[in-house]
Amino acid sequence: MAEDKLRKPRNNDLWLALGLSLFAAMAFYFSTKATLHDLDYTNQIASALLHGQLGLQVEPPDWLNEMIPWEGRYYSAFPLGAVLSMLPVALLRNTGLIQTFPGRVLAALIAGLCVYFFFQLAKAFKGDWNNSSPIRPLALSPFRRVLLALFPIFGTWTWCNLGFGGAWQIALGLALLGQTAALYFTLVRPSPFVAGAFFALAFGNRTELLITLPVYLYFLWRQPDEKVITWRNLKRGVQENSQMLIRFLSLPVTLGLLTAAYNFARFHSIFDFGYLHIPEVAQEPWYKHGLFSIQAIPWNIYTMLFQGFESISYFPYILPNGFGCSIFLASPFLCLLFRKGGRYKVVAWIAIAFLTLVLWLHGNPGSWQFSYRYAMILLPWMFLLLTGNGPAKISVPETSLFAVSVAINALATWQFLWTDQIQP
Repeated sequence: MAEDKLRKPRNNDLWLALGLSLFAAMAFYFSTKATLHDLDYTNQIASALLHGQLGLQVEPPDWLNEMIPWEGRYYSAFPLGAVLSMLPVALLRNTGLIQTFPGRVLAALIAGLCVYFFFQLAKAFKGDWNNSSPIRPLALSPFRRVLLALFPIFGTWTWCNLGFGGAWQIALGLALLGQTAALYFTLVRPSPFVAGAFFALAFGNRTELLITLPVYLYFLWRQPDEKVITWRNLKRGVQENSQMLIRFLSLPVTLGLLTAAYNFARFHSIFDFGYLHIPEVAQEPWYKHGLFSIQAIPWNIYTMLFQGFESISYFPYILPNGFGCSIFLASPFLCLLFRKGGRYKVVAWIAIAFLTLVLWLHGNPGSWQFSYRYAMILLPWMFLLLTGNGPAKISVPETSLFAVSVAINALATWQFLWTDQIQP
């Protein structure tokens, strides 16, 4: 009887997570239109890989203008992990089961899976504010977990940017998914090998995420249970952690070595991903100091934190700039980041700080986008803060800010993807 009582809540929780994930995927699919699905760079290279080639042998269509002509081949600037992620799609296309790049379907699947893992990741938290029992905080209520799980997809710039459905946006979505799942299999259901696989998915699509590796290792590192540390239990702990490290790092290290070989085979350097070889990119004014430069920081700070909307004389009377706006204007819910408390507050802020610095050093804030699309990779760490520093039950401020954030991003998604109000 006791086992049945324990199993039923777990089953109900799983069904709720699956139902919420399905709802999110369907809502995302029908609310977006993949206007950039023709920009399928990773799918093109994945198809070439299936034929034993690292690049295209024939000149690509004009709209794939970021393909890199190099020594008789055409390559992409995407890392190997992003290309490997598209191998299943390329296989379906090569067998004739699909005819075009399914950017809209992929974006919806990514959205649904992200919501699933965000909902499950919330199990790692207890509510900091609990009026009935301040000493023993309660597990988060299902309603608050639902709100928090939906927020990163529908309450931020993810909705619009992932909805574009191009290769750059899909790569960001996979990086978001990889980080979220890796955190789940690290903090909630520890499984070093699976966590490592999702971490490889994350940094395989966005290389800068490699700098978060120490955080995952810190989360996975197990301290000895004994109160008195002896040489024997210390030695046993080192052995157990060494095995954990091997399981976690096996796939990321493999992908890292393959990526180095991939880069060397194309551009004769293990560190050259090819971005500055894209025609005319090196001549663009924002890259005159290199791909990464401290001169780029002010522009990125302004775009990410301070750039506003434009006003127009017809509905909806506000118009986002097609090249960026403040993440706090796009998502007022983020104002709750600065509440006190949170189990993983210090670690999450460190991860956000280092990733943000890398983003700010990049010469271009992100080109065509709503808000600051690169900040999608910050959302799992923001989720840790927002989930940990709030109450166990849903609150009025959270509900209000969530509703406003969803409304803003629904409006932006409609303007960018379904109207001609915003043009490049």
